[in-house]
Amino acid sequence: MAAISGLIRVMERAARKAGTRLRRDFGEVEHLQVSRKGPADFVSKADQNAERTIYDELRLARPDWGFVMEEGGVIPGEPGKPRWIIDPLDGTSNFLHGIPHFAISIAAQEPALDGKGPDGSGWGDVIAGIVYQPVTDESFWAEKSRGAWLQDRRLRVSARRHMDEALIATGIPFSGRGDMAEWVRIYAELGPRIAGIRRFGAASLDLAWVAAGRFDGYWESGLKAWDSAAGCLLVREAGGFVSDYRGRSLPICDETLLAGNDQLHSKLHKLLAGALRNA
Repeated sequence: MAAISGLIRVMERAARKAGTRLRRDFGEVEHLQVSRKGPADFVSKADQNAERTIYDELRLARPDWGFVMEEGGVIPGEPGKPRWIIDPLDGTSNFLHGIPHFAISIAAQEPALDGKGPDGSGWGDVIAGIVYQPVTDESFWAEKSRGAWLQDRRLRVSARRHMDEALIATGIPFSGRGDMAEWVRIYAELGPRIAGIRRFGAASLDLAWVAAGRFDGYWESGLKAWDSAAGCLLVREAGGFVSDYRGRSLPICDETLLAGNDQLHSKLHKLLAGALRNA
């Protein structure tokens, strides 16, 4: 096992501290399902409390770093310093309905050396990431050029080569969010050629599971940086590929994202591109 760096220890400590409280709050959700008001307000507070816990822990450890947070927005750090990208509760709808499939995602991203970066944002590579699933106590983590890990076990993407053996994850547009017509075209192209499609409702975990070889690929559009920053690094450090729908390997793919093992990514991209080109 690679020695765990101080950076990963800081991230894992923050994730586990927030995860302990989320686990406790999740235990209360079941009892709130029968109330007329429902558990939505409770879950919103659980989300905010988890983010505050993570923020406090990371701020204490790296006081000059910036933040990009789902709830708290952007908090600039000192010039030239990295930033944290945080999703305190990925899979909120699952949490809300008492489904034990949700995660905490934390990533660290460094400034671009040229001041622009490959996407023009001024930010460069994601240098560390962690996806922590509180219910199963699984900690997926990765550092740039040091591999991807589940606890102390090295992760590798699956070795499946054939589309008809591949299990692919996705996110489906809902409640007016996302482009359903685009998703249907991609599904129509991929569906008949692969072993199965799964939609579990937590993008960070979908990507972590690609890194772990549980899924062979994943596609989704309309994500945010906090959904995918840590997961993109996990897949790459596990030997896989991540791109947008145009095939560009950006540090964080979120508006459009296609991930796969080293055997299947190009095949998936060819089919996906064809589906969109023929629209």
